[in-house]
Parts: sequence; structure tokens; C-alpha cells
Amino acid sequence: MHGDETVGREVLLHLIDFLVTSYRRDPVITRLLNNTRIHIMPTMNPDGFEATKVPDCYYTRGRYNKNGEDLNRNFPDAFENNNASIQPETQAVMNWIKNETFVLSANLHGGALVASYTFDNGNAVTGTSKGYSRSPDDDVFIHLAKTYSFNHASMYKGTGCDSRQTFPEGITNGYSWYQLEGGMQDYNYVWGQCFEITLELSCCKYPPADQLEKFWRDNKVALIEYMKQVHLGVKGQVTDKNGDPIPNAIVEAKGRPHVCPYRTNEHGEYFLLLLPGTYVINATVPGFKSMLKTVEITDNTGNFSALQQDFSFSEVSIRSTAASCPKTPLYQELDRASAAVKPTVHILVLMTVMLAIFK
Repeated sequence: MHGDETVGREVLLHLIDFLVTSYRRDPVITRLLNNTRIHIMPTMNPDGFEATKVPDCYYTRGRYNKNGEDLNRNFPDAFENNNASIQPETQAVMNWIKNETFVLSANLHGGALVASYTFDNGNAVTGTSKGYSRSPDDDVFIHLAKTYSFNHASMYKGTGCDSRQTFPEGITNGYSWYQLEGGMQDYNYVWGQCFEITLELSCCKYPPADQLEKFWRDNKVALIEYMKQVHLGVKGQVTDKNGDPIPNAIVEAKGRPHVCPYRTNEHGEYFLLLLPGTYVINATVPGFKSMLKTVEITDNTGNFSALQQDFSFSEVSIRSTAASCPKTPLYQELDRASAAVKPTVHILVLMTVMLAIFK
């Protein structure tokens, strides 16, 4: 996303080469590719990369796109109005997210060594008064971040890049690190139905070329193990009495409501990333009675297939109408609704200190 943070770009090119040359040679990679649809975008900001004429470990203008905009502050935000003008690169990625059924993703950065997970922004609804912005799937996000960190050559040590920056087990909640408005990982989770984490892969944003091979070795296993996690949880199809798919049916795990409900795609398919355990899955077609099914989920990542649980609505013979959540601060609206039914509490704020660190 940031043109001057070059390690992720190079690592992804190595990953592409590794996947295509290992197919039908390596049994794990072969099974991964046979059972997983993988999209790789090596760079979101080619103009920023080209503008970085003098490599620097800390900061260059190449962070921004040609219009001088930071693309990781440019997405609609679920907590506050983001007044930034949507850039062409951002709009292209938003369209991509809308037109595909992505389930798991990561965006790659440099300048630190940590796996950071949603939420990057927050409010009282997500518990920010405690310095942490918790999503309904916080346990899954912690697992995803640890999967990457523990399989990385050194990220799991949590030592950070200097004495001021330490990350236990090599992971952090984004908001706990620093608050960020308009980030891609929150957007993808809320509006893309896709679990995304941010991977900071190098203390130096633009290291010498002779170090790139080591960065690939450090990240190789972590990237593969992370991609396997797309097979966590449960998946299935929602159909009508004729066996035809029902798009836009709401399918959620009980007790894990998303502020923008997760819905089936045009093929009636749904995907929910869940850790092993017992869950009640609720499928709803607007205007009809919900259907509940209890599922026992095990870790099937090694088998490259999530648990299959389909839903058939015998009384439904019509296609569900298209539905989508507005690109407005949904959590801000939820916070206001919550405050409206609670007694007013007056708080005296003595001092606020903000430390700004750039991703």
C-alpha cells in the first residue's frame, strides 16, 4: 500500500514463483492450490514505488500515491466520517473486494515487525476505553496473527525494532498500537466480509537488495501457514425449495453479530472463519423464519476444507433482493443508539497525550 515499503512487494513476487514452481512437486502446495482460490496483488501503489528514488529505512514521499494521498487512510471508516477523497487505487480495490468473495487476506507493510489485527479504529461499543478495540471475532483475529507470528523466523519474539516498541508474541491489536482512521483492514472486515490483518515485515522500509532473499526465507513458512487458515470454520450454501441458490441471505454465528451482517454471495455461498468449538449458525432470508443449526467445528486447515453446513428453505421460491450496508460510520450510529438508552455519565478529562506512529 505504501510505495516506499518494498519488502512485501518483493516477498509476494517470491511467493508467486514458489507456488507455481512447487505445484505437483510439493504435496502441501499442490493440495493448497487445488482447494484454495488465491489472489495476489504485489503492489497497490506503483506510483509511490517509482517515486522512491533514494531508498530510506524510515520515510520518503513514496509512501503516498501520485496525488499525495496515504492509501491506508483512504477507505470508508466504520467509526467516523473519513473526509479523504477516494483515490483511484482505493476505488479499484473496493471494487475488487465487492466483486469477489474474499474470506481471508493480509496487507503488507514495513517499518516494524508485528502482525496487527482489527480494529484499527474504535469507540465505546468496541471497548476503546480500555485501550483495545475488540471485534466480534477477536479470538479468530488473535489466532490469525499468532499463526503468522509463530511461523515467522523472528516475529514471535516480539522484540520490535527499538526499545520503545515491543509486541508480546509478535502481535498487537491495531487500536492498542495506535488509532488509525480509513484503514484497509477494518474496511475489508466490515464491508468485505473478509478477515484481514496487517503484516509489518521489516524494521527498515526500503532495505538493500542483498537482504531480500533473507526476508523471503523469514516469511515463507508464515505465508503458507497463514493461507491455510482460510479453511477454518464453516462454509455452505443457502438454497430455496427448488435447490436454487439464495443470494443475500444473512448467515451469522450466534453471539457474533457483525455491524454489517454477513450475507451469501450470488451463488448462495457463505463462509465464516471460526475456531474449533460448538456454534449455532443462524441463516435468515428476509421475510421468512430463521433457520438454526448447531455445528461442531474442528481444525480442518490440514485437510484444506472447512466444515460444510448447507441450509435449504423449503418455503422459499424467490430470490432474495440485493442488499448492502451503506459506507457510513456504522459503529458511530451504534454508539449513539447505545448512549440513547443509557444514563448520562459525566467524565472529567484531565489530559490527553497522542503518540502518532505511521504504519
